[in-house]
Amino acid sequence: MPDRSRTRDLSEVPDPDLLARIAQGELGALGVLYDRYERDVRRVVARLASSSADIDDVVQNTFLEVLRAAAGYDGRPNARPWLIGLGVTQIRRDRRSVSRLAARLAAWAREPASPPTSPEESAVTSARAARLRRAFEALSTKKREVVVLVTLEGLSGEEVARVLDVPVATVWTRLHHARKELSHAMSQEES
Repeated sequence: MPDRSRTRDLSEVPDPDLLARIAQGELGALGVLYDRYERDVRRVVARLASSSADIDDVVQNTFLEVLRAAAGYDGRPNARPWLIGLGVTQIRRDRRSVSRLAARLAAWAREPASPPTSPEESAVTSARAARLRRAFEALSTKKREVVVLVTLEGLSGEEVARVLDVPVATVWTRLHHARKELSHAMSQEES
């Protein structure tokens, strides 16, 4: 029977120490890390994965990758950006076709859950969501990643730079151009 007190003791262990324990083969530490960050990794994966069927696999593969990569962890106090980076890497490996990309974007840009108050509002909301989906699909993969990580996930430019292994200036440049392209595409379709 597993020792639950050992897992409870690990719940207070800082991320760098957990990763050091994982690097030494301590699977209980991986479980604690999973409990801390699975939701964050899953949220990013859900926004970037090819289909909803892929989400569980990508999240699982991300945490399995931790077993291999833990020894190379850079020691920052919060492992969230590092884990998200592993998730993004898994997604990049998982991408296979344009049709999967379209399905992912459709899932990402779902209409709001609260119903519009009138049929006219419903039509306007649906049309705007479709325009946004098309504009988002038109962005390059690199720009989409930056939009999701900065705008939707709230990661800092420095964190995104580490996740994507690019200079911080590249993150801001991609985000600037992505926003400009989205704005232009939305205004073109509205006129």
